[in-house]
Amino acid sequence: MRVLVLLFALAMPVVSWWSQSGAFGPDNGTVSDRYPTLLVAAGYAFSIWGLIFLLDVVYAAWQATGRRRDDALLGRIAPAAAAGFALTAVWMPLFSQGLFWLCLLVIFGALGCLAWAALQLSRARAEDGRTWAWLPLSLHAGWLSLAAFLNLAQSALAFGWTRQDAQLVPSLLLFAAAAALLLELNRRMRGNFAYAAAALWGLVAVVVEQSRSALPGAGAATWVAAAIAALLAAQTLWLRARQTRRA
Repeated sequence: MRVLVLLFALAMPVVSWWSQSGAFGPDNGTVSDRYPTLLVAAGYAFSIWGLIFLLDVVYAAWQATGRRRDDALLGRIAPAAAAGFALTAVWMPLFSQGLFWLCLLVIFGALGCLAWAALQLSRARAEDGRTWAWLPLSLHAGWLSLAAFLNLAQSALAFGWTRQDAQLVPSLLLFAAAAALLLELNRRMRGNFAYAAAALWGLVAVVVEQSRSALPGAGAATWVAAAIAALLAAQTLWLRARQTRRA
């Protein structure tokens, strides 16, 4: 299983390169532009995938070598990490092909796997020596916790569940669901800086994009995304301060 974690970690940047070069159809940015929503983030935000992929490969190599091969916790999360990486890789060609039903199943599956792994590592943070597992998986889970709802908003538009000129109410519901997930997972992870940072990166990019969008309701979406970002940042600082007081 440790070898599968490494193989799937390596697969993600390879598949990403193929996807962006048009090997599977239109690149992700082209497909995304066809379905503008009130949850979409500014294009620069997706550069975080480069950091996520790099750290995931470092983690995958690290957990498969040396004394880490005998670490029971790393062994326990290995199947979830491998599945999360595999699903992340699979999502990219599916999105290029516009297979949104499958995209939703895959991205929420990846989120479930990696959020669970990050949660296990966060609960064990009192033990030293697992930073190279905690940091990459927390960052990946944090980004997916927002990206999954961005994908859901675009899928709703593609399926005809929402109209481009009347997205505000369903978008507010998706913002509420995303906020609930982010705040609850962050609480369970006791104020996970890496998890929160990835989500905050995306939320700020949503603010940037919606502040210049001409879609009806973009102004409200800007303020809602900013409010969620402020709540998540405040919660993280409060949880970390509480942990410090208890130490």
